[in-house]
Amino acid sequence: MPRAAANEEKLYKIGEVCKLADLQPYVLRYWETEFPQLSPNKSGGGQRLYTRAELDTILRIKDLLYKEGFTIAGAKKRLEQETAEPAAATPVAPAAAAPSPQRDDLLESVKTELRALLKMLE
Repeated sequence: MPRAAANEEKLYKIGEVCKLADLQPYVLRYWETEFPQLSPNKSGGGQRLYTRAELDTILRIKDLLYKEGFTIAGAKKRLEQETAEPAAATPVAPAAAAPSPQRDDLLESVKTELRALLKMLE
């Protein structure tokens, strides 16, 4: 197995995640009940095993709650929006890249407005 593939499949025990995220285990266990994005697999002995994606989600939740001041409910909504946006943007992106007269007119209008703003600032 290539080394890069092995790193992608690495699973983190709850103790490792706690150290990396600087959180207590009871906080992670509580967040699992509140955030559906967190559903770690369990080993045969019942040890929680987190993926890299779950670790990233934990770090994002921590930022939303502790740095940005969101409530649990607010953080849930924000996470749902963030995970839904890339999926919603994917099908739209190829269509938006297709040339069309309407798009060209819109871009020209924006350029004109930006030039006018630049002149006002000079």
